[in-house]
Amino acid sequence: MPSESKKDKPERSDTRRFFVDLARAFGGAILFSFPMLMTMELWFLGFYMNGLRLTIFTLLTIPLLIGLSYFDGFEATSSVWDDTIDTFVAYAVGFISATAMLFLFGVIEFGMSTDEIIGKISVQAIVGGFGAMFARSLLTGDQKEEEESEKRQRDASYFGELFLMAVGAVFLSMSVAPTEEMTLISYKMTDWHTLALAVATILMMHAFVYSVEYRDFEQELPHHHTSFVDSFLRFTVVGYAIVLLISFYILWTFGSIDEMAFAEKLKATIVLGFPAAIGASASRLIL
Repeated sequence: MPSESKKDKPERSDTRRFFVDLARAFGGAILFSFPMLMTMELWFLGFYMNGLRLTIFTLLTIPLLIGLSYFDGFEATSSVWDDTIDTFVAYAVGFISATAMLFLFGVIEFGMSTDEIIGKISVQAIVGGFGAMFARSLLTGDQKEEEESEKRQRDASYFGELFLMAVGAVFLSMSVAPTEEMTLISYKMTDWHTLALAVATILMMHAFVYSVEYRDFEQELPHHHTSFVDSFLRFTVVGYAIVLLISFYILWTFGSIDEMAFAEKLKATIVLGFPAAIGASASRLIL
């Protein structure tokens, strides 16, 4: 009997820990997605958004969430299988929290078509899934978990660094991409405004990149410390290219640039690239 009690105790502890992590994931999902849950443009996306584009976008976010689970998921993981399971748990958390909040806000109601309801929830569930993954970095008080997460990020390869930038770009750009302001700003901007914004975005990105590298150097990680030109080319320039590709893809997914000429599409991409670049370059500071 004593041996059984000792065996049952770790099992109960693991179960309790899972539910604590799950509760933390729900908290992160609501915390990060509530601005979008209260944004009208995102409500209407579920009504008019192309179903195929939404499906592709949802599928493409799965590998992003798997990678994010490795670096900073809502619970500590030790294998790709654990990260995959946590990804679907995080997406389920995002779906459930989005359903509950949209119902409370009266955005989804009985009598609506199934396609409209699923569309509205699905867009929000993606954001909620990211929020659930980010929960550990903001809502945990476990110093050991925080140190493990920081170590994985510091030890990330070059492509791991670019991956974190891509996650940050997707996450932050999602909050503003569906709004009319993105296209409105692009229409108001001249070519000189567009060029100036692109240059300012690149300079801002490099300021963040340099600050992160300096922090790593201060923590005695010299392999992350590179020359100004090297870091500018390998991280800032490549990172901005990733930001623009992600910005264009998200605008296309939401149908925001379908009727635009190429020049106007480029302007809108650069406009969205500004908040996306903030998310990309600050991802290591946020996570």
